[in-house]
Amino acid sequence: MKRSRINDIMAAADDMIRTHGFILPPWAYWTPETFMARANDSKAVIDARCGWDITDYGAGRYDEMGLFLFTLRNGRLADLQRGGGMCYAEKLLISKQDQLSPMHTHVIKAEDIINRGGATLVVELFGSGPDGGFDEQAGGTVMCDGIARRFAPGEKLRLAPGESVTLMPGDWHAFWGEGGDVLIGEVSTVNDDETDNIFRDPIGRFAQIEEDEAPTHLLVSDYRSWLSA
Repeated sequence: MKRSRINDIMAAADDMIRTHGFILPPWAYWTPETFMARANDSKAVIDARCGWDITDYGAGRYDEMGLFLFTLRNGRLADLQRGGGMCYAEKLLISKQDQLSPMHTHVIKAEDIINRGGATLVVELFGSGPDGGFDEQAGGTVMCDGIARRFAPGEKLRLAPGESVTLMPGDWHAFWGEGGDVLIGEVSTVNDDETDNIFRDPIGRFAQIEEDEAPTHLLVSDYRSWLSA
């Protein structure tokens, strides 16, 4: 993806987020230079990989297959493993109309996916086979706003604003906006986007960036190159 496109997506996403009554934390608006100058006191943000995340899954077709994410807070895997401390994470996502976030599951993370506003969020579901892999014949059960719901293989849940689904490890899912763009909330256990996204098809999690202009704000995938000691 071109950096100029990423900058434009950031600006449009911020407008949509504000339209629905959410405001990002102050450090979301730091310039790269401010982030570099404050790398020491923002170490917790950097280490938890909080911040801007825009991906086309390496396919170069963002409008067809892509996702905007902003990680607001993220706990520590060590806390989750010992069963105490900061074991949770929170994100805002934007799924554009007919923009696919492709079929995947997680090994560790359980998550609530919440339609925070906009159009309808479609979530396509499959269960896992005996080995935990994708199984096109497998259904299962999820919780929708705390109510158990059985799903058939490939069933598509349609979540209106305010509605949610809880997905456990092994629940295979893809999602997109229907009838317009959707602001999504995600509340989960500790999030690790580098290792805990298991895709059905072999695709990348992060975009390859073409630096045609300077970044407005850093992506989480920029931290290693821009903010390393």
